Amino acid sequence: MDKKHRKIFWPFSFLYHGIIHLRNLAFDKKIFRSASFDLPVICIGNLSVGGTGKSPMVEYLVKILYERYKVATLSRGYKRKTKGFYIADENTTTPDIGDEPMQFYRKFRDITVAVDEDRVMGIPKILNDRPETEIIILDDAFQHRQVAAGLNILLTACNNLYTKDFLLPAGSLRDEKKSSRRADIIIVTKCNKNLSQQQRQNIIEELNPGNTQKVFFTTVKYGTPYSLFQDESRDLNIDDSVLLITGIADPKLIEMLLDSKVLLKKTLRFKDHHLYNESDIKKIKEEFSKMNSSRKIILTTEKDATRLSSFKNHLKDLPVFVLPMAHQFLFDEEMSFQREVSRYVEEAKN
Repeated sequence: MDKKHRKIFWPFSFLYHGIIHLRNLAFDKKIFRSASFDLPVICIGNLSVGGTGKSPMVEYLVKILYERYKVATLSRGYKRKTKGFYIADENTTTPDIGDEPMQFYRKFRDITVAVDEDRVMGIPKILNDRPETEIIILDDAFQHRQVAAGLNILLTACNNLYTKDFLLPAGSLRDEKKSSRRADIIIVTKCNKNLSQQQRQNIIEELNPGNTQKVFFTTVKYGTPYSLFQDESRDLNIDDSVLLITGIADPKLIEMLLDSKVLLKKTLRFKDHHLYNESDIKKIKEEFSKMNSSRKIILTTEKDATRLSSFKNHLKDLPVFVLPMAHQFLFDEEMSFQREVSRYVEEAKN
């Protein structure tokens, strides 16, 4: 948003700031209470409205923890068609729990994946239904202070640091910048993989973390695309033509990847968490048919794949591939991050 248009929204941002400030003050002064639980609770979140890589970070934590502990994830279940508490099982669909929780469930069948708009009520329900649970990971819950997590991990995108952003609607922040002080760990995501030590230091100085706050840096690591409906995978090739389907907050990195990897790319952008319908599928098929190439594919994100999979009968004969992504830590600090997480878990369990 340019400065001219941002000025129009300043009055609304000031009003929003007043509301958020009073709410945070009420929690700080113990007027509003935060619930604590007798097991490790890790919160993943951000200060902005999206696009920092929360879901891949939840998956990263699950990967490093689930072989040693009984792990559960708890999300709101944005845009799901159910209400209240819900635990995923083999009959669960994306409309039941939302796209991101469905993504967790498909990848990690040995963990508990639950959704509840009320995290305070959701945690006891997980412990009642799955009493063996040892760790709960809260997805996108940093601003939901009703639960006092033991370890708060705050994400911020390298190209849009919260320190340089503005509150809604003039910017993309949904919480005060000073709320970052509640984080135990700050992760700067979506960095250039060649980020220099000087750039790293400049960003740390910009964030100005507290004495006990740890700052880490990650870049996006894309995996080999795999077929949505077939047991098949394939590398991207310079001769490929790709129809990219995205319903995520920020597809720019994927578009940049394709610009450097394939011959031709066309993007169909939908809103974040877009619920696809038959009209959308028809448009996808029409756009794909227009591409004049013998090496053409449809490519989408893992989050979009959970929503597109319900249209298998319409898409199963097309080459629909899914592009996996993950966080890759920079500056050889992955083990240091894992030690921070493990230290918290062990201390919280004892």
